[in-house]
Amino acid sequence: MIKIENVTKTYTTGATPFQALKGVSFEINDGEFVAIMGPSGSGKSTLMHILGALDTPTTGKYILDSKDVSQLSDDELADIRKDRIGFVFQSFNLLPRASVLRNVMLPLMYAGIDRKEREQRARVALKAAGLTEEHYDHLSNQLSGGQIQRVAIARALVNNPSLILADEPTGNLDSKTGEIVIDTFQRLNIEHGHTIILITHERELAEHAERILFLKDGQLVEDTKTHKRRIIHTHDNS
Repeated sequence: MIKIENVTKTYTTGATPFQALKGVSFEINDGEFVAIMGPSGSGKSTLMHILGALDTPTTGKYILDSKDVSQLSDDELADIRKDRIGFVFQSFNLLPRASVLRNVMLPLMYAGIDRKEREQRARVALKAAGLTEEHYDHLSNQLSGGQIQRVAIARALVNNPSLILADEPTGNLDSKTGEIVIDTFQRLNIEHGHTIILITHERELAEHAERILFLKDGQLVEDTKTHKRRIIHTHDNS
């Protein structure tokens, strides 16, 4: 599904060019749950932007679903982001005065989907993300942090993307709530087969994935199986 082949990224905005990625290569298969880790300055944010079609490599290839993303125009990159990638961010990015259901329906409104289908698909996504129906009419600012993040996960799912990219999704949550959110990603991966890439600086969270890619100084220095993939059997709506 994903092939990163000898990818480099050089920024030339300052007086001296800075190479953020230095020949990174790896593959991710359909249905894998992979964590990308690294200290500040390791290149993981740059790599996340490339994987999310928010930026392109200076050299090298990024293949997503047999398409060379590294060669696409800005409009074509926008289509990739809209149709093939679901984003979950640390900051949630929900409309605080819109209902849960409307927040999840919004991407489908922009895609021109009729209201009945928008609502049906939003309900399916919310159920998959583990939020109970009693919360669908609530405003997002009436929910707990964990519930809000699960709404954001549902919004990422609603277009049925081939890839879910989660950037520090537990960064604004306490440890217990963060575990519940990671449990949600595990369920989506194991029970629904979604391919998930988790960007995190926390080793404990990364070990909930089945594989860890560790970056340092713009290079991939570790690619290991965790052998710790598990489900945290938590069923509340914290």
